[in-house]
Amino acid sequence: MKQKRYNHEFKQTVVELYRSGQAVNDLAREYGVSEVTIYKWMKLASEVSVIQKENLKLKKAMTIFARK
Repeated sequence: MKQKRYNHEFKQTVVELYRSGQAVNDLAREYGVSEVTIYKWMKLASEVSVIQKENLKLKKAMTIFARK
């Protein structure tokens, strides 16, 4: 069975729709994606968000230390 490939924008849209209040099972049905796949996308989006926040903190710290 061939695995479907979804682009980043599609994944991001589905995750944002979930965050706006739509149920995972409704999104899965509407977009033809399994609920498990949507949960994986949400986890990945959450992990990326944490990494981006950490990077921002590091950049701020680097700016502070560069001034000294």
